[in-house]
Amino acid sequence: MPQLDSNVRPIVNQTIAPIGISPIRYFAQIPDLIKLTLGEPDFNVPEHVKQAAITSIVDNKSHYAPQKGILPLRTAISSYLKQRFDVNYDPKTEVLVTVGATEAIFVALGAMLNPGDKVLIPTPTFSLYMAVVKLFGAIPVEIDTTEDGFRLTGKRLQAVIDREGPNQVKALILNFPGNPTGFEYTRAQLEELAAVVEQHAMYVLTDEIYAELTYGQPHVSMAELLPGRSILVNGLSKSHAMTGYRVGYFVGPADFIANATKLHGFAVTSVSNPAQYAALEALTTGLADAQPMQEAYEKRRDFVVAKLNELGYETLTPAGAFYTFSKIPAAFHLSSVAFAEKLAEDGKVGVTPGNCFGASGEGYFRISYAASMADIQTAMQRLAVFTEKLTQRV
Repeated sequence: MPQLDSNVRPIVNQTIAPIGISPIRYFAQIPDLIKLTLGEPDFNVPEHVKQAAITSIVDNKSHYAPQKGILPLRTAISSYLKQRFDVNYDPKTEVLVTVGATEAIFVALGAMLNPGDKVLIPTPTFSLYMAVVKLFGAIPVEIDTTEDGFRLTGKRLQAVIDREGPNQVKALILNFPGNPTGFEYTRAQLEELAAVVEQHAMYVLTDEIYAELTYGQPHVSMAELLPGRSILVNGLSKSHAMTGYRVGYFVGPADFIANATKLHGFAVTSVSNPAQYAALEALTTGLADAQPMQEAYEKRRDFVVAKLNELGYETLTPAGAFYTFSKIPAAFHLSSVAFAEKLAEDGKVGVTPGNCFGASGEGYFRISYAASMADIQTAMQRLAVFTEKLTQRV
């Protein structure tokens, strides 16, 4: 195996080097662990969606796809967004198909940011945002939302803009329903934020990948309220359990999409044809596929939230996504990482430390209930035993 030559070892991208690797997968090495860590549905891809991918291969759909994605898929995305969220995008010029929502976030931020720009990020939230902002030389500004029930208020947003300098702030990133909190904004709450954003020259990157997974509260897209400012990210990973297919997309004004398509083309050329045809099937004849999953997640959510609160882990009931975000009792005197490591090693349950989602996540832990009910029930039993032992030591 080759060793890195000492003469080239110092040659490294100084922006990438300090960024840590996500610790979410750390616990995979512990035997007999029930992993409630990854945000990956435990359902299989619907059969008709699989068949569409197979058919595309049999039909020799094997050549380069257009950089923005095949037009039938872009048209289906446009129709879906209009039907579900009352937003209007031209499939020819305002839709870009990407390798998962992850690439969508990367390309969208890359197309808007310059070194030194400031990006406002309400936390706790998905840590990818902070990392990507740094990769482009921009500055992530975390906004602690824990005091407001994980909601960014208009008042707090304005205060942070004033503090950081309106000319320096170029974007706000919203993720709702949220990872890791499951918080979902109401129309009135989004209107409050939109009123602030409109006063300043800034984008909103609105990641709505969990929009199909809400519980009793209709999802409203920020793109409906701020169409000229919003870059809307979505995909098929959560709604159709298509994580491995890697199909995401983002939509926005044509000028922005044209510029972003350059970066997308340099990075990946285009998304694979079988995955795109599967996504096309999902967004045309499979719009109801998410419903049974959503119903199952809601039952799991209710079970997990009840158990956590019963055991003394203060937990708000999430309005969407498939996560709970719980406060670690102060009496345990354990950091997020120490608690998660101890629970994994002694209790054989894998959870994600809260500090993975920003500084304001310290003192919390995330559970993903995108796992079977059998695993969830066993995990809660193990957590109860673990908690009892911790309590006795206090």
